[in-house]
Amino acid sequence: MSAQSAERARDILLRPFALGSLALPNRVVMAPMTRECSPDGVPGNDVAQYYARRAAGGVGLIITEGTYVGHASAGTSARVPRFHGDEALAGWSAVADEVHRAGGRIVPQLWHVGMDRAAGAPPVPGAPRIGPSGTPLDDSPPGTSMTRTDIDDVIGAFAAGASAAEALGFDGVEIHGAHGYLIDQFLWAHTNRRTDAYGGDTASRTRFAADVVRACREAVSEDFPILFRMSQWKMHHYQAKIAETPQELEIILGLLADAGVDAFHCSTRRFHLTEFEGSGLNLAGWAKKLSGKPAISVGSVGLDNEFLQVFQGQQGSVTGIDGLLDRMERDEFDLAAVGRALLGDPDWLAKVLSDRSDELKPFHVGLLGTLH
Repeated sequence: MSAQSAERARDILLRPFALGSLALPNRVVMAPMTRECSPDGVPGNDVAQYYARRAAGGVGLIITEGTYVGHASAGTSARVPRFHGDEALAGWSAVADEVHRAGGRIVPQLWHVGMDRAAGAPPVPGAPRIGPSGTPLDDSPPGTSMTRTDIDDVIGAFAAGASAAEALGFDGVEIHGAHGYLIDQFLWAHTNRRTDAYGGDTASRTRFAADVVRACREAVSEDFPILFRMSQWKMHHYQAKIAETPQELEIILGLLADAGVDAFHCSTRRFHLTEFEGSGLNLAGWAKKLSGKPAISVGSVGLDNEFLQVFQGQQGSVTGIDGLLDRMERDEFDLAAVGRALLGDPDWLAKVLSDRSDELKPFHVGLLGTLH
């Protein structure tokens, strides 16, 4: 990156942005990334310092790794943090405090894995694998179709998590509705085969997600921001779509916006890929256009490969961000989330803005056990 490119990056990325009560100094977000570094689901001081270092590096907003809501079937690992229970919430309070002391802003991501849960897995080994229809995403055995009581319990768990986030001093909350996990399983026709009010056409499949958002909105202050993470692709189905057309996407977005979503966080494997034929917009661009709400784009920012290739042993190389800046300059979307580049280098943003791209480090999977 040349000095001229660094100057352009400063001009575009250092614009402040407001979302409800959340005032951001710039347009760069740390994307949520699971690390499984919280034994028994409790984040410790190492987790607090991990996020504080990214805040000190100048990132405008940090979205935490996915955290399990308070429902027995929500998780599938004892080392993923939870967002319920006194001990875990005390740990998250310390995380928020450390990030704020470092000058940052932070929101937790609330998560329920649904049918992605492995049978017998912790943190609650005896909990069933549940989903809208018990339909697995892969070749694993079928699970349990959720009853209305199950649905109400999960909605309540998300709302409790949102309420706790505000009480602990977080700056907002993100609902994980992407990548084939529970909320996304309701949105996707392949896994949602219900015949009641929560299944059927696009609007009906969106009802569960909208009910979760609405319950969270009712549990927090009016200006407390609610982000919603969404995707077309799933962990086991990379070509999947919850919306085959812009018209279907508009139905989903409209219902979620009406329920209380303040911004859409649109996950793609590569941010520069267009979403629908006949338009150069990516998923975040379409979300902003169709909903009128702010949008966050994410997917291989600063690296020349996407994250699944990394886990197959293909180490990526550092790239420039001119393509990202082009899209942000024309306001296709409002914020850019950075994942692996920030995992490997807490000072990624500072280096990009100060023409120190020669110091940027490529991320490789071997770093996962040593990240700090």
